[in-house]
This record gives sequence, structure tokens and C-alpha cells, in this order.
Amino acid sequence: MAKPAIASDLSTRAWQRMLSGRRLDLLDPSPLDIEIADIAHGLARVARWNGQTNGAHIFSVAQHTLLVEAVVREQMPRIDVKVRLAALLHDAPEYVIGDMISPFKAVLDGAYKAVEKRLLSAIHIRFGLPPVLGAEITQQIKAADRGAAYLEATLLAGFAEAEAKRLFGRDPALPPGTVQDYLTPWSAAKAEKRFLARFKALHG
Repeated sequence: MAKPAIASDLSTRAWQRMLSGRRLDLLDPSPLDIEIADIAHGLARVARWNGQTNGAHIFSVAQHTLLVEAVVREQMPRIDVKVRLAALLHDAPEYVIGDMISPFKAVLDGAYKAVEKRLLSAIHIRFGLPPVLGAEITQQIKAADRGAAYLEATLLAGFAEAEAKRLFGRDPALPPGTVQDYLTPWSAAKAEKRFLARFKALHG
């Protein structure tokens, strides 16, 4: 007897059950199945840099997104609050699909990016953002993301400044107190709590 097609097998279990009780379909995600508590909980437990960072705790994606939003806030203090919210949520799909490092993404086909984009669109709709952000906003968030990556690379992941500059661009020049706070890895509980607090401040 012939084996069932792989696509058919995947379609029977293409969802994940969240602690909230929601079942999120990865192939056709519904905004109604997305809860900010699930996002915060998941992102606080996903490690950046595959866990290859200094500190007593992982440097979580939740903490990274807060750092990116802090860069946006510092560099563009008058920017619309919805852009700040989009910055905070820019890696939100990783609460479901994890944080895949860029070198590994580069060897894959477009399937990962397609799932990521569908999830991000559903997350945006759930929280009152456009399904797809405009090119200018996308570039602003990407620039902040690269600035955050520069800081993480040099202060946590062992990169030399010259190498980090070549790969990620320039230092975003955050105030020293902000750098010390956001670049000291937090516990999962602290990262989750601070992510939720910042979301509430931006979304209401």
C-alpha cells in the first residue's frame, strides 16, 4: 500500500495548542486564536542566538523585541505608537515557530518565510495593525532590529565590533542605562512580565 503524501500528513496536525487553550493553525492562522499572553509566554522562553550568549539566563526573543522597540523609541521619539507596537511584535511569530538563526534561514527555501508572514499578518490583524506594513515602516523596524542585533552580538554573543558592524551595521547609540538594562539577560518570568507591560502601554 502506498504511503500517504507528506502534505496530507502535515495537514492533520498543523496546529499547536497554547496554554490559553487556543489551537493555532500554522497553515491558516486565525486572528481569533491569537492571545498576547501566549505570545509573551512563548517569546520569553525562546533563545536568541541559539542560546550562545553570556549570562545566567538565555537572551530571549521577548527581551530582544523590547530592545528593538527601545531603539525605535530612542531614534524616532515622535513616531506613531502603532509603529512602536509593530516593532514590539516584529518577531511575534517566533512564539510558534521558534527563532531560526539567519545563516540557517539562508539555506532553506521560502516555506519558513511564508509561514512566518502568514502568522505575522494574523497577529497584526488581532491587535489592530495593517496585515502588511508599508515599506517605510518595515525599513524603520528592520534598521532598529539590526541595531539591536549589533548590541547583542558585541555585548552578549562574542562578536568583535568590526565583525558586528560588517554584519549588522552601526551601534544604535542608546543611553548607557538603557543598554545595561536591556542587554542584561532576564529570567523568563521577568521577560514575560515586561513584554506584557510594554504591550499594554502601547496597545491599551
